[in-house]
Amino acid sequence: MTTKRKMTIKQQRFADYYIETGNATQAAIRAGYSKKYANTNVSKLLQNTTVSEYIDKRLEELQSERVADQQEIMEFLTSVIRGKAQGTTLVGEGMGEQSVRLVTPTVAEKTSAAISLGKRYAMWTEKQQVENITPVFVEDVPEDDD
Repeated sequence: MTTKRKMTIKQQRFADYYIETGNATQAAIRAGYSKKYANTNVSKLLQNTTVSEYIDKRLEELQSERVADQQEIMEFLTSVIRGKAQGTTLVGEGMGEQSVRLVTPTVAEKTSAAISLGKRYAMWTEKQQVENITPVFVEDVPEDDD
């Protein structure tokens, strides 16, 4: 039975600062390690399997939080086409005052979303003219007289 080692609080702070800055030496110093240790032994922290696994896991979580996946994009485009997504616009109220109002997508915005979805499903393909050139084989080549 293997027991998984836990990170120390200092190691976790190092990992979090490293994710934030990308600079291992700076992250080690901010986490509370001495400058001497940070300058000479910080690679040991990065090679520690518990620390490196934590960093990899957190980077993966952050990536999935920040980047919309294919399903999310397609659902958003569909909501625009169906007029469910709303944007904002400024509306003049008179006397120089404005207010913000929610608006549904315009026809142009719906069309753009529909085109993007159509491209995803390859609904429109550009016609391409392809010329087929077949090689011609000549069979009247003289034979060698040996």
